[in-house]
Amino acid sequence: MIDQCHLKYKERVNLGSYYTKPELVSLVYQLIRKNVKDRQEHILLDTSCGYGSFLRENHWNKKRIGADIDENALKEASSINPDVYFIHKNALNNVSREQYQLSAKDKIIIVGNPPYNDTTSIIRNNIKQSFEDIDPLLKTRDLGMSFLLSYNKLFADYICVLHPLSYLIKRANFALLKPLSRKYKLVDSIIISSGEFTQTSKTTYFPIIIALYRKDDLGMDYKYIKNYHFRTKEGKKFQLSNFDSISNYLTKYPNQKYVNPSDAVAKFWTMRDINALKRSRTFIRETTTNTILVTKKLFDYYCYVDVFKKFIPHIPYYFGNCDVMINNEEFLRIKDDFRRFSLAYHPYLKSNINFKDETRFNMKKINDYFLQLLGEHYVY
Repeated sequence: MIDQCHLKYKERVNLGSYYTKPELVSLVYQLIRKNVKDRQEHILLDTSCGYGSFLRENHWNKKRIGADIDENALKEASSINPDVYFIHKNALNNVSREQYQLSAKDKIIIVGNPPYNDTTSIIRNNIKQSFEDIDPLLKTRDLGMSFLLSYNKLFADYICVLHPLSYLIKRANFALLKPLSRKYKLVDSIIISSGEFTQTSKTTYFPIIIALYRKDDLGMDYKYIKNYHFRTKEGKKFQLSNFDSISNYLTKYPNQKYVNPSDAVAKFWTMRDINALKRSRTFIRETTTNTILVTKKLFDYYCYVDVFKKFIPHIPYYFGNCDVMINNEEFLRIKDDFRRFSLAYHPYLKSNINFKDETRFNMKKINDYFLQLLGEHYVY
C-alpha cells in the first residue's frame, strides 16, 4: 500500500492528503464507465493527485495529467506513473486550462479525492490553517468546495471526485457552490463512510459521496438534491425529501436577542447536524453564546432532540450530516412519553415546568417510533 508517508500529521490535515485505496478508485471508474460513453476521447485530470492513485488507469487512450502543491508527492507519483504528465502547482491559484496545457477544444474528465478542510469545524481546529493563495472567486470556508469551484473554471465535461456529502445536502453549503450547480448536474453517485480512511474521523464517521457531475446547461437546484435518489456502498437508498426536519419546529441557534429570559423554561445547546449532536450537550444550565432559550411552547420539541441523541447509535453514518429527523404527526401523538423520558435525565427542569406525572413513560412507544421513522435504515 502506497501512502503519503512523507507528511507529518499537521501537514496531512492541512493539505487533506489521505491515501485513497484502490477499491475506492475503482468505484470512480465504475461510475465513469457506466455514464460516459465516449470516455476514451477525454483527457484525465487530477489537480490534487498526491501519489497519483487516480491516474493509474493504463487503458486510457488519451493523455493523463496530475498536479499537486506537494512537490515530494509528485516525485513519488512520477516514479510510479512514468507515462503521466505531472505539474507542480497550487490548483486553486490562477486557475485556467492553459496552466495544464489544455486547449479550449480538449474534452476533460476531472477525477480524484481533493482535500477538504472546513476551517469552521471544531474537529482538529487547533492545527488547521487558512490558505491565502486562492483565487478570490474560489475562496470558501472549506478547501473541498474551493476545489469543486475550480473544476467549473476549467470547464470540465465531467467531474468524478470524492467529497463530503454535506456540500450538497446542507443548504448553506449548496448555495456556496452556485457557480458549479448552475452548470453541472449530479448524474450518479455512491456514498461511502469516512471510516474507509483509517487516518481520519476515527470516532465519528461522516458520509463521503463519490459524485459524478456532468456539464448541463440546466444545472441543478436544491430541490433536485432533496429529491435525488442517493445510494450507499452498502446497498441502501434514500431521498432527503422523505424526511421532515426538526428545524421546521424549533430554533437551532442562539436566540437570546429575540426571547425574553423570563419566558424561558429551559436552556439548550446550539444544534447543527446529527454528528454534532452526537458530540454536544442538549439541555444546559448556563447561559453562553451557544445557549438557546427554550419557551414552554417549544419545550416538547427540545425534549424530542434530547431523546433523539440517545438513539443516535441506531442512525447510520450516511445521515450524520443531516438535520435531526422527525415524524411530527407521530411525535405529537406520544410527545408526553418523550417529555417524561427527557425529564427523567434532567430532573432539575421539573421545577420550571408545571406538568403532572412526569416520571412514567412508555419506552416501547419511543422505540417503535424510531423503528418507524428510520425503517430499513435503523441500525440494530
